Amino acid sequence: MKKTILSLVTLLACASNLWAEIKLPNLVGDNMVLQQATKVRLWGESAPNAQVTATNSWDQQTYQVTADAKGQWELWLQTPSATFEPQQVILSDGSDKVVLHDLLIGEVWFGSGQSNMEMPLRGFWNCPIEGGNQAIATAGKYRRSVRYATIDRRGAIEPQAYPQGGEWKICDPTNAPGFGATAYYFATLLTEVLNVPVGIINCSWGGSTVEGWLPKAILQGYPDVDLSLAGNDEKCHPMLQPMIMYNGMLKPSCKYTIKGFLWYQGCSNVGRPDYANRLATMVSHWRTLWGSEELPFYLVEIAPYYYGKEDNGALLREQQYKASQLIPHSGMVSTNDLVEPFEKRQIHPKNKRTVGERLAYMALNKTYGYHTIACEGPVYDHMEIEKDQVKLYFRHADDGFNRDNGVEGFEIAGKDRRFVKANVVKVESKVVTLSAPGIKQPVAVRYGFHDFQIGNLKNVAELPVVPFRTDNW
Repeated sequence: MKKTILSLVTLLACASNLWAEIKLPNLVGDNMVLQQATKVRLWGESAPNAQVTATNSWDQQTYQVTADAKGQWELWLQTPSATFEPQQVILSDGSDKVVLHDLLIGEVWFGSGQSNMEMPLRGFWNCPIEGGNQAIATAGKYRRSVRYATIDRRGAIEPQAYPQGGEWKICDPTNAPGFGATAYYFATLLTEVLNVPVGIINCSWGGSTVEGWLPKAILQGYPDVDLSLAGNDEKCHPMLQPMIMYNGMLKPSCKYTIKGFLWYQGCSNVGRPDYANRLATMVSHWRTLWGSEELPFYLVEIAPYYYGKEDNGALLREQQYKASQLIPHSGMVSTNDLVEPFEKRQIHPKNKRTVGERLAYMALNKTYGYHTIACEGPVYDHMEIEKDQVKLYFRHADDGFNRDNGVEGFEIAGKDRRFVKANVVKVESKVVTLSAPGIKQPVAVRYGFHDFQIGNLKNVAELPVVPFRTDNW
C-alpha cells in the first residue's frame, strides 16, 4: 500500500511538472522595451527545479537558470545597443515555451509619484491636459519608438511578488489616452533627440505621500507614522496610507532594469515634517532595490496652488530643492511659471508638456551628456546690501534673464521682518538689484515664496528662477 501511495505521489508530481506553464509578470511581455547595452533581468515561475532557458534574437545567445523549489526563477540577458528592429525572446522550461514578440531595445525610465504623474493625456474630470487631444491624435508617429506600461493601483500590507497591470502598450491613438502625460512628453522628446526607443513604466497613485512609497522597516523609525493605518480603509483613505504603494506596486516592479527615475509628488506632504530627508532616504532605498547607487533621479517641483493661509506649499518646495541637493545624481525642474491665474485652486495644472520636456532636458544634459541643452533655472546664490538696495546673485544665469521689467514675485523685509513688494531696479548677468518703498535697511528677500505665486523671471533658456528665501523665519 505504501509503495502504491508513493507511486501515485510521484506520478502526480511528474504530471504537475508536465502541466506546469511558464508564468510571467505583465512587465515581462510582448512590446516591452529592454534597456540597451547592459544586463537586463527577466523573471517568472515555472515547474519546481525546472531548467529555464532564454534565447534572444539579436545574437542568438541562450541563457539558462534553474528554478527554485517553488518554481521561481530569474535570469539576466546581455542587450545590444539600441535598435528599432523588433526583437524576440524565447523562454522554455522543457515542457512549455513562451515567445515574447515585438521587443525594442532602448532607454527605460520609471515614473512615480502622485496624481500629476498619474494624470493621463485624456485628463481627469474637469482637469484637461493642454494639447492632450492633439497628442493622442498624433501618437501613432511614435508607434515604433515609444512604449508605455502602467502599473495598476494596488495597496498591500506585505510585499507582493508581481505588480498588477503593467502590460506594455504600443503608442497609438487607441492606447495613448491612458498614458501618463508628463512621462509621455518626456519620452517623445527623448526619443527624438537620442533617436532610440524609449519605454516608460508609470507607477503612481494620486494623493500618495512619500511615506506610502517606503517600506515598513524604514517607516518604523518615523514617530509620526502610524503603521496600523496601512490597509485600514475605515480610518484612513488608501491614498494616504503608509507603505501600501511600496508593497503593492513599487517592490513588485523593482526587478525590471531601468535607466533612471522620474518623480512628481509632494502635494500630499505639504504641512508634514522632514520631506527632504525622507525623499533622500526613499531614493537611496530604491537604488538599493535596483542594484545601482547611481541611477539618476529627477523630480518636479510642485506647482503653485492655494493650500491655505500659512504658505506651507512654499515650505514644501523649499524641501524639494533641498532634497535635490541631498540626493546624488539628481535634479529638480521648477514649474512656478507653468500655471494660469485661474488655476489657483486647481491641483492638476494643464501644462504637462513643458514639465515633461524640462525633465527630458535634465536627463539629456545630466545623464546623456548633451551639455549644450540647458536644464536648470536660476538659483539664488548670495546677496549684498548696499544702503537701501539689495543685489541678488544667481547661478545658471550667465547670459542674463528673460526680462528687465515687469518682474513679479520679489519681496523685501527690514528689521521688523515684514515683507513688502519689491521693485526691480536693475537686471544684469547673474544679478538682480531690488529696492522697496519704506525699507531703508533691508535684511531679507523672498521670491515666489507663497502657496500660489506665479513666477515670470527666467534665464534666456526660458527656465524659471527657483523660489527661495534668504531668511529662516
